Amino acid sequence: MILMGNATLNNLDFHWLAFVHKKLILSGADLYKTQGVKMCAETSDLFRSVRGGQFISWSCEKAEKKDQAQGMDVCLSSAQQPACLGEAAGRLEAAEEGTVQDDGTGGSPGDSKEMEPCLHNLQKFVPTDYASYTQEHYCFAGKKIIIQESIESYGAVVWPGATALCQYLEEHAQELNLQDAKILEIGAGPGLVSIVASILGAQVTATDLPDVLGNLQYNLLKNTLKRTAHLPEVRELVWGEDLEHNFPKCTSYYDYILASDVVYHHYFLDKLLSTMVYLAQPGTVLLWANKFRFSTDYEFLDKFKQVFEATLLAEYPESSVKIFKGILKWD
Repeated sequence: MILMGNATLNNLDFHWLAFVHKKLILSGADLYKTQGVKMCAETSDLFRSVRGGQFISWSCEKAEKKDQAQGMDVCLSSAQQPACLGEAAGRLEAAEEGTVQDDGTGGSPGDSKEMEPCLHNLQKFVPTDYASYTQEHYCFAGKKIIIQESIESYGAVVWPGATALCQYLEEHAQELNLQDAKILEIGAGPGLVSIVASILGAQVTATDLPDVLGNLQYNLLKNTLKRTAHLPEVRELVWGEDLEHNFPKCTSYYDYILASDVVYHHYFLDKLLSTMVYLAQPGTVLLWANKFRFSTDYEFLDKFKQVFEATLLAEYPESSVKIFKGILKWD
């Protein structure tokens, strides 16, 4: 059990509990094992715990062997600055010094002159200040990937469709010819798919709503700096809004549009489809992975097939995830 000052589970924020409840309803399998939990300051008095200008964080780790038999968890508290503020700056310095990542891997960095504008772009978003974080560990394309997540936002969690799409990209990298391919991801969330595509050599533009861009850029910077030939770009994309202004067709051509678990029970499915149609140009391939949970998911699929030549590429029955390839129909 995680202790938060004098707070107990009984007086946790209602919205936080509501989100956990929604996530459990979607699928118990959607909740991944947590390696650690970090509590950062929030405007709510319940979560605020700041001392001397530092954030108080907690990490949960297994007790020593004598206690492991009883299944006891020990929560250790430590004071530190939020990683999304201090660590990113350190990694920018590391880029100039040529140091390697935390896991000791280096990778094939791109030209420093090419990286510079991308680094500045990654820095321009304000880090997202969630009250709680988890760190999830993945391995794709031979690289260890650490994703900072928060269950406070749908857009800050890795969902099953994302891991399935990453697996598909890894297994079919040569067939898809991802090296130097221009890719845009819709609803990138915490960024796992964009990170894997970048590791596989693609030039990636990761997009999402404004409130998740801070956490997205943190994860991208943490996992791609000095490890990929091209640093991914982070851009705001609100489905169906200002598309011609923000993504003019004359300068916004992409070989692939990627999307994972963007279809669920929300009110913006029509805007999502119109965004997919707008971004797809002649030659663009849309790869969409989704866990099918609701009847509305299948209704969206029917509409998708009306405007895209759709092919089922892969299916994962254990997670109810399907991956479709879409080519826009041209009159």
